[in-house]
Amino acid sequence: MLTKHKKAKIIEKHRVHKTDTGSAEVQIAILTEEIQKLTSHLKKHSKDNHSRRGLLGMVSKRKRLLGWLEAENETRYKKLTKELESKK
Repeated sequence: MLTKHKKAKIIEKHRVHKTDTGSAEVQIAILTEEIQKLTSHLKKHSKDNHSRRGLLGMVSKRKRLLGWLEAENETRYKKLTKELESKK
């Protein structure tokens, strides 16, 4: 789970307009951060199958959102994927 401040920073960085909190870009960025945290947790706790199932759900949701964003607006998709890859 992300902290309130971390999530606010992600929303601030990826929002499309001033009051945006739920655009595809914001959702994908938040999911990416949560996936990274959960992946590091699973490296330490490899038998935590409940968390693994949650991780797979998050990856699936992010994949669907990325597919939708690519079909809807390819320039926003390319910009977002470039930003998220450089963060890794």
